[in-house]
Amino acid sequence: QVQLVESGGGLVQPGGSLRLSCAASGSIFVIYGMGWYRQAPGKQRDLVARITSGGSTNYADSVKGRFTISRDNAKNTVYLQMNSLKPEDTAVYYCSADLSNDYATRRYWGQGTQVTVSS
Repeated sequence: QVQLVESGGGLVQPGGSLRLSCAASGSIFVIYGMGWYRQAPGKQRDLVARITSGGSTNYADSVKGRFTISRDNAKNTVYLQMNSLKPEDTAVYYCSADLSNDYATRRYWGQGTQVTVSS
């Protein structure tokens, strides 16, 4: 079994910052890409940022220059530093990990953490 546990969400005022963390644990041989996605009410789940095992990153245009994704391979953890937050960043944020274990190579998802940007 694999678990992805997210933390760091909450309520923040516009212009503020939050840092999300997501730790993967369980039966893991290797983790390839890790990422963050978000889903606002009534909308589809969209990519926010992804990072490869080698550290290459890509971002949604809407967050470029404001958000930074990073990872600690020794801890199987991915982070999302979110600065200059806007009300439109309000969503449930999900982390993902593409990994191999005894059973398969597939994408796993965290349970989601709420981020609310409001004054």
